[in-house]
Amino acid sequence: MKKIFITGIGTDIGKTVVSAVVVEALFADYWKPVQSGGLDYTDTQRVQNLISNPKSQFHKEAFLLKQPMSPHAAAALDGVEIDLDNIVVPETSNTLVIEGAGGLMVPINNSTLMLDMIAKWEASVIVVSKNYLGSINHTLLTCAVLRAKQIPVAGIIFNGMENVSSEQFITQYSDIPVIGRVAHTDVLDKPFIKKHAEFIRKRMQQLKIS
Repeated sequence: MKKIFITGIGTDIGKTVVSAVVVEALFADYWKPVQSGGLDYTDTQRVQNLISNPKSQFHKEAFLLKQPMSPHAAAALDGVEIDLDNIVVPETSNTLVIEGAGGLMVPINNSTLMLDMIAKWEASVIVVSKNYLGSINHTLLTCAVLRAKQIPVAGIIFNGMENVSSEQFITQYSDIPVIGRVAHTDVLDKPFIKKHAEFIRKRMQQLKIS
């Protein structure tokens, strides 16, 4: 089973939308191990409602936490502790797309980071970047941490409005391939995801990501 972990350079970067595009592009399975807040309409439900293909399966979260906070803080308020050793990765013969919470250095308990989760599960990573003041720094730091931990980075997907100068610098300096872009939209629906998935699928085939 190939595991692809979707991480962002921060919070509200668009990991869930990009996850939906990658799931649709690869006809992959989807799993969000830790959901913090948003339990009325979880990220799993959002992705499931955006997927058109009949092959993808959606796996149950390991933790559903009530508060929209860092997992370690949300878990403490719920009276639970997230133990990475007790989280069982779903069994599937399909590619598994795993969506993280926040960025790499988000704590899941008092001694474990989201980064440790990626390393333990030996997943390759797609970095989601979005343009804002400081995004070059945050993107390059994310890529540098992954490389320092010898975690394979499959590529970068830019989300939202285009900034050619910033994206060119990120690509040149990081030397990490760009998989593609998910455009800004006011109408997020299945046709939008499917359209972007078609391009991303071709690019991932070129990069041998599947």
